[in-house]
Amino acid sequence: MRNSPNRIVATVFGAVYVLVGLLGFAVTGGVDFIATEGGLLLGIFAVNPLHNIAHVLIGAALLIAGFSSISAAKATNTVIGAAYLLLGIVGFFLAGTAANILALNTADHFLHLASAFVLLGVGLGAERAARPVTA
Repeated sequence: MRNSPNRIVATVFGAVYVLVGLLGFAVTGGVDFIATEGGLLLGIFAVNPLHNIAHVLIGAALLIAGFSSISAAKATNTVIGAAYLLLGIVGFFLAGTAANILALNTADHFLHLASAFVLLGVGLGAERAARPVTA
């Protein structure tokens, strides 16, 4: 793999999100699939089985992109970063409501925003000559 900020970030974040998703299942035994309050991962991040699956799928997408090409990693970092930015903001309004199907809590919101800033920063700022993959 050519040293590329986008590929490195996609691969590292992908591995972390897959791991977080898998570890989340250890704390969600007995938690409903879309429970609005979940188990606590690392004692602070609320998760439910749907949230865990989302982490695994997002991590897999990042890993695949990171191992594929610079342009795939750049596009995936940007898209997932934008999604996390939206989720980080909207999450503050979902907490405590029936719409909180990912069992989000305040720690989740700030972690999603931090992920968004890194993914978007690298996706939009690094390797400007690399063109994102288009359909």
